[in-house]
Amino acid sequence: MSEEIKTRTAAVTPKGFNHLVLNVRNIEESHHFWCDMLGFKQVGELKPRDDRPNMTMRFYSGVTDDVNHHDIALVEVPSMPENPEWSLAGTSCAINHIAITYPDRESWMEQVKFLESNGALTNPLRVDHGMTHSVYITDPNGYGVEVLYELPDEVWRHDIDGALNYAKMLPAEHLYTDTTEYETNFS
Repeated sequence: MSEEIKTRTAAVTPKGFNHLVLNVRNIEESHHFWCDMLGFKQVGELKPRDDRPNMTMRFYSGVTDDVNHHDIALVEVPSMPENPEWSLAGTSCAINHIAITYPDRESWMEQVKFLESNGALTNPLRVDHGMTHSVYITDPNGYGVEVLYELPDEVWRHDIDGALNYAKMLPAEHLYTDTTEYETNFS
């Protein structure tokens, strides 16, 4: 007996993204960036099999207490072009940027300082968004990476569209300028 599946007139709303797979030029260089600089943990690696093309692919999780099967995967493609210049307004990569959320303001500040002390903050872009406080950096393959913490729901929930359109750019010398007096008027 087969299960009857409801016919819908609109798409089902997803829970969110499950994982992201990035093509990278050098798996070791990218592994260092995503693990040692951003804090992801490698949880698996694709093993060779006769029924699929052989490729170098690793899987990573950002979940600490209850490990997720993977949040991001890296596939080595040595023919990728050298580091394209990334910018928030436009880039030659198909992905504009990847946002990585840290648990809270304190861990985010510690992460930004860690990135700076390890030379991973070349040309950082510091932005106070209406729903996050963020620093944008570039990974070894030219992908933009947004390192952020989310502001409390009560800051932005009353005006999601306004928060999405709000952005206060801070100069690089204000990398650690952060306040908990969050903006709530996004007009």
